[in-house]
Amino acid sequence: MSAVTDHTTTLPAAGPSTNGASASDRSTLAGLDARSISAWFGTHKVLDRVSLTMHAGEVTALIGPSGCGKSTFLRILNRMHELIPSASLAGEVLLDGQDIYAANRRLTDARRQIGMVFQKPNPFPAMSIYDNVVAGLKLTGLRASRREKDDLVESCLTKAGLWKEVRDRIRQPGGALSGGQQQRLCIARSLAIKPRVLLMDEPCSALDPTSTRRIEETIAELVSEVTIVIVTHNMQQAARVSDRCAFFLASHSTPGVIVEHGPTSVMFENPQDERTSDYVHGRFG
Repeated sequence: MSAVTDHTTTLPAAGPSTNGASASDRSTLAGLDARSISAWFGTHKVLDRVSLTMHAGEVTALIGPSGCGKSTFLRILNRMHELIPSASLAGEVLLDGQDIYAANRRLTDARRQIGMVFQKPNPFPAMSIYDNVVAGLKLTGLRASRREKDDLVESCLTKAGLWKEVRDRIRQPGGALSGGQQQRLCIARSLAIKPRVLLMDEPCSALDPTSTRRIEETIAELVSEVTIVIVTHNMQQAARVSDRCAFFLASHSTPGVIVEHGPTSVMFENPQDERTSDYVHGRFG
């Protein structure tokens, strides 16, 4: 991996949260296009020539049994796969038509434009709620004044559905929040660097039903501003939150592939492959 050259840019002004995207808002949305992605851990191949278009301004759900390569595919979309020493991959990931793995693309640029929320909430526990939100600015080389940071914290916590719950204690540790609140804090932290795509790896799997509902409401509100790709094992959740689904499957020690993808309503009501129908209706997996 080549060394990353340090660079800084000024943070764009934080705008108010909206419930719908205007034409100008939608023009800033970015789609992702994965082309012929294969992936390995050492000599073990886990994905085989996976191609998928994730449309701008939509929620794409990646579904399928455990071990079929969904999370690996998700990590490839923002260059996290390469952090594993034995990992390798082939193929392209295009953001607005530009390959994020191109030799002239900085790793930090890919991470800034394509954010990630993990399965287990991972706020910095001893750091305040406020400092958790702005933590990504320094890591990605973004500069902001104190006033800009204040506005950013309120804006991102509002978008993550957390501001009303924590506005009187934003200087208290983020680790003191409940699990669901911590996950929404992590979403706010991801939003602070103004990503164009947000990846979510089973963000509700460890949460109670109330927290899950709040996260799903947050997803519905955010998709007007950021393209979302979510891994979920919950078929009801996939049906509720996504516009499109991609069904991954691996069998008999073969690498993962996409069996079928398309609009969520079609995938659940009229899939073209019998295996898709069996999976979404709970007959296996």
